[in-house]
Amino acid sequence: MIRDITLGQYYDTESPIHKMDPRTKILITLLFMVVLFLVNDILSYISLIIFTGIIVFVSNIPLKFITKGLKPILFLVIITALLNLFMTPGEVIFSAGILKITDEGIVMASKMAIRIILLILGTSILTLTTTPTVLTGGMEILLSPLKKLKIPISMLVMMMSIALRFIPTLIDETDKIIKAQTSRGADFEHGNPLKRVKALIPILIPLFVSAFRRAEELAIAMECRCYNADAERSSFKKFSLRNKCKLAEVK
Repeated sequence: MIRDITLGQYYDTESPIHKMDPRTKILITLLFMVVLFLVNDILSYISLIIFTGIIVFVSNIPLKFITKGLKPILFLVIITALLNLFMTPGEVIFSAGILKITDEGIVMASKMAIRIILLILGTSILTLTTTPTVLTGGMEILLSPLKKLKIPISMLVMMMSIALRFIPTLIDETDKIIKAQTSRGADFEHGNPLKRVKALIPILIPLFVSAFRRAEELAIAMECRCYNADAERSSFKKFSLRNKCKLAEVK
């Protein structure tokens, strides 16, 4: 399950989506998210599904690799769908005690499930086709007008870049800890929910220790290099709306 998390990972391949300017991809993703929660008719949902399918096909990323990122949120999708299915008022078509299924509930549950799945797929395409460095660089340019309001954009983007960079690292660390605890006889797949939660303690403690150790090492490394978040700096890469970001020319 841990290996199925694709958030923050970059899939290295050649495609028109990979070559797009990161600012364009960020704006398209934001627009897609807004439209996704505004539409309310079947035709619009079908159009969004077709659009997402085209983007996945053009990205040249294997469908199996993209869809495996849905496994960790499958439980959330099911719970959300069930809550909307049984708690949406309307014309009752099935009743069993206090549980009632309405026709409006079926429609709402289907819409919410589709929204969550398309939302995950859309954001996954953004991170899978854009490296964390390029992604945060594009976000810094888009948010640069906020610097006039004294908002520390550079520091926020730096924090976001570090967070995205360490997601795959922490996933690998968690996977190693799980394998190590399993080899010592730990059982994470059997028992009641309370027992499974307790079984996670031997994973969370060393994971937090490892995360704090990595954070301390990174902080020391940045201090040794005299890093200053408020300093004005040029960009190592130049972004173009026509081509993929290029290395800045050294004059």
